[in-house]
Amino acid sequence: MRVRGGRLPALAGVAVLLTVSVGCGRPGARAKEAVATVTSPTHTRFDEEIELADGRRVGVSYAAGRGLLEQHQDARAGAWSEPRLVYRTASEPCQSITLKAFGSTVAVMANWGRYCADGEPPTESIAGVGSRNLSRWDTKLTKDFDGWTKVAAVGDPQHLRFTRVSTEWLMRLRWSREEGFAEVEQNPR
Repeated sequence: MRVRGGRLPALAGVAVLLTVSVGCGRPGARAKEAVATVTSPTHTRFDEEIELADGRRVGVSYAAGRGLLEQHQDARAGAWSEPRLVYRTASEPCQSITLKAFGSTVAVMANWGRYCADGEPPTESIAGVGSRNLSRWDTKLTKDFDGWTKVAAVGDPQHLRFTRVSTEWLMRLRWSREEGFAEVEQNPR
C-alpha cells in the first residue's frame, strides 16, 4: 500500500499516543483530571475594560441578542462580579464602546442598530453611569442618534455631561448622582 505524504504513519502515531495517554494511570483517573482542568473564565471577554483609582476593574461587552453586560472586580478579593445586564436590546451592536472613570463613578457610551457594525448610523445610543459599588447603573436611551462622543465630569465625579457636536447641533446630556439623567439638550450651532 502506497501512502502519499506520510499521512497514514502520522495518523497511526496520533492514535497510539491517544491510547497510551488515556490508558495510563488508574481507571477513570485521566477523565476526572481532564474535567478538573477545564474551567470557564472568571469574566467575559470585554470590549472595553478600565481600572478605577481604588484598584477595582470594570469591564463591559456587547452580548449578541441581549445588550450591554458589565462586570467589576474588587481589587482586594480579585473575584469578578456576575455579569449584569446594563441595557437590554436585541439590536446589532456597533463597533465600539467607550468606558471612562471619574473617581468611583464609571460612564459608558454604547450604540446599536441594524448594520451598525458595517458603518450604518445607530438607532439606539445609550449613556450609562455606574457609581459607588457599581451594583446599580443608570442609563438613558436616545433613539436615532449618532451616539455620544464625549463624557466629562462637571465640577466633581457626581456630575457628568455627555456631549456630541455636529456641524448643526450641540447635544448635551447631564447626569447627577442625586437626580440621575436629565433630558437631552439640543442647541443649534
